[in-house]
Amino acid sequence: MTLTAEPSTQLDRLRFFIDGEWVAPRGGETHTALEAATEEVLGTAAMGTEADIDAAVQAARRALDEGPWGRTTAEERAAVMERFADALEKRADATSTLVSRENGMPIGLSTAFNGAAPAGLLRMYAQIGRQTEFESVRPSLCGATIVRREPVGVVGAITPWNYPQVLAMMKIAPALAAGCTIVLKPSPETALDTYVFADAATEAGLPPGVLNIVLAGREAGASLVSHPLVDKIAFTGSTAAGRLIGAECGRLIRRMTLELGGKSAAVVLDDADMGTFLAGLDGASFMNNGQTCTTQSRILAPRSRYDEVIDALADYCKNLVVGNPLDTSTTLGPMASEVHLGRVNSYIDIGKSSNARLITGGGRPQGLDKGWFVEPTVFADVDNADRLAREEVFGPVYAVIPYDTDEQAAAIANDSEFGLGGSVFTSDESRGIEFARTVRTGTIGVNYYQLDLGAPFGGMKASGVGRELGPEAINAYLEYKSVFVSADQLPS
Repeated sequence: MTLTAEPSTQLDRLRFFIDGEWVAPRGGETHTALEAATEEVLGTAAMGTEADIDAAVQAARRALDEGPWGRTTAEERAAVMERFADALEKRADATSTLVSRENGMPIGLSTAFNGAAPAGLLRMYAQIGRQTEFESVRPSLCGATIVRREPVGVVGAITPWNYPQVLAMMKIAPALAAGCTIVLKPSPETALDTYVFADAATEAGLPPGVLNIVLAGREAGASLVSHPLVDKIAFTGSTAAGRLIGAECGRLIRRMTLELGGKSAAVVLDDADMGTFLAGLDGASFMNNGQTCTTQSRILAPRSRYDEVIDALADYCKNLVVGNPLDTSTTLGPMASEVHLGRVNSYIDIGKSSNARLITGGGRPQGLDKGWFVEPTVFADVDNADRLAREEVFGPVYAVIPYDTDEQAAAIANDSEFGLGGSVFTSDESRGIEFARTVRTGTIGVNYYQLDLGAPFGGMKASGVGRELGPEAINAYLEYKSVFVSADQLPS
């Protein structure tokens, strides 16, 4: 491959962003990005090696230890972050469109999560940084103690393809506010959009080495996890990958935040309003074509209203508009890749071969011969022990499970290795809140599910370790240091 001074097309990304510059890759491997809805070529991206990761980590270490970032005040960091947000906003429309082309996300959702949310997070954490007390003095038995909150250090951020912009910024923004430096390794499935961060960071005047971006596969990503100069790993992805990362971080005594998979339940109580339930499905179960870690793909329905729930789900799925994600009327786009479509279809085959009953979907939508499309699919009479109820499908495939009592519904919801999201639908909100308290999950909604960027987000059990979002997230990027001094240091 011959590298040119400028990309051959607007969508090609043939260099990495390291130490504030666009640098040539150490290896020659490239990734061809295809458009999810058309299967046509979007662009080409260079793939990083361990040597590229090492160069990025070395740059981040220098920026922390020797550069200006390690000596900035919270106010100085906040000012840069707000300029970073301004620069991203200028690019928001183009970025949203690019992500929709890459992974099939409906454009309205992409505009919110890949266009607006990253800038919003930067502004939110700029303000949180301003309000954070990084040093205080306490009395002690022998005098006084200065309690400092210092940046954890160099952060290795590994992000997935389903919400590439916002999930990356959920790590970048609190890390910057804390004073950390970052090496970002995005997913090859969304190979092109993440470099928008580099363009915006350069415009904002972020010092060289504070943010470095290297697209890479699993082997190079593993070298980021184990690099001796990395202090913390922030990862969003599958539970299987999270187990490997967690094991390595444990071996190295390395800080980590893991936001992993889910198999969440949407529980319809016997007094639920069907209109409210169906309105809540967009956010609870069908967001981003089912390619969301919080997807509530287990629908728990009371036997007294079981057929009513099934009929409502079937009608809802049949009324979804499946098509090009760039069309504003589309409510369900394609899967992100041919490989992922194959995975989703394999679970549909598992459902068909089980004792479950196929209600609707299960195939390719008519008239869509190109693109990685699958019909929204509903299986009824699923046993909670079935693979369809135990494993994360990550697509629009839903398992309806009957129950008799509220206590049984809670037990079924909790009978999972995961605990990330959930919802409960009822005409009595107080009853819903009480039910929500019985479900062992990191987040749960009553009559709707909508992520709150100002509240902590994360999972219990195999759904992860630690929390992102909200003011609590900055704590994951800080270390405490106690300095013992004389009583003269106490404030008067």
